[in-house]
Amino acid sequence: MRFSRKLWGLFLNAEASTTGVLERILEARRVVVERRKLAAPEANLRYSVKHAAPARDFAAALERDGLNIIAELKKASPSRGILRQQFEPGLLAKELERGGAAALSVLTEEDFFQGTLTDLLEAHKSVTIPVLRKDFIFDPWQVWEARSSDADSFLLIAAILSTEQLGQLIRIGRDLGMEPLVEIHSPEELGRALDAGARILGVNNRDLRTFEVRMETSFELIELIPDGWIAVSESGLRMHEDLSRLRDAGYDAFLVGEHFMRANSPGQALAELLHPGGAP
Repeated sequence: MRFSRKLWGLFLNAEASTTGVLERILEARRVVVERRKLAAPEANLRYSVKHAAPARDFAAALERDGLNIIAELKKASPSRGILRQQFEPGLLAKELERGGAAALSVLTEEDFFQGTLTDLLEAHKSVTIPVLRKDFIFDPWQVWEARSSDADSFLLIAAILSTEQLGQLIRIGRDLGMEPLVEIHSPEELGRALDAGARILGVNNRDLRTFEVRMETSFELIELIPDGWIAVSESGLRMHEDLSRLRDAGYDAFLVGEHFMRANSPGQALAELLHPGGAP
């Protein structure tokens, strides 16, 4: 059962937002996953995937020359509340692709981010670039659900998974033609991600337990990421200069969401982030 708007609002309280929100999200997600498994058994998802078009190459999209931006479609967040009242995933996806996005990320968590798998489906059918499912994934069934919903990649959060879980989910994703983005926030999480076989590493500048954002996190961890791995900097990126500095430091791509969702014209905001002053 979805949380009521009143209950969801309680989680936006400043004190609640910095204490245990990640645990609350995971608890709610486990309930949702178990319910969905009854409605859509894995055998059904496997059949759907068998007849689906191949996944688009997410890794290749992040390795192009230049500033590769993963533009995120996100209606709300526990720390910021509603980011965009008029949220039309298909139109937003087209606009962000025209603005120069290398790939898209779509929030599909319902209770705290007000996302849905329908958002993912609508975004995917509206563009030709790869689309990542961003959610709290911990069960192999969710990976099958992602592929059956046209996801080309999916997020794995090292903070909520053991090394063994990471490795299992990475392998399932690869078997389905999806290379996941593995999100880390510390040297310890980086070590576990590498041990699990991750190839795309996303350094989240936002601490998921406190919501504090430090761009220094990206600069500190890039020194520890081996050459040949794809490195993505996430959260708190709003200026072209930020992207240029991070690119010079060794990052291949950048995940940006809130900056675009709060803009009157997300596509224009993306274009200006890539080319300030209208420079090509």
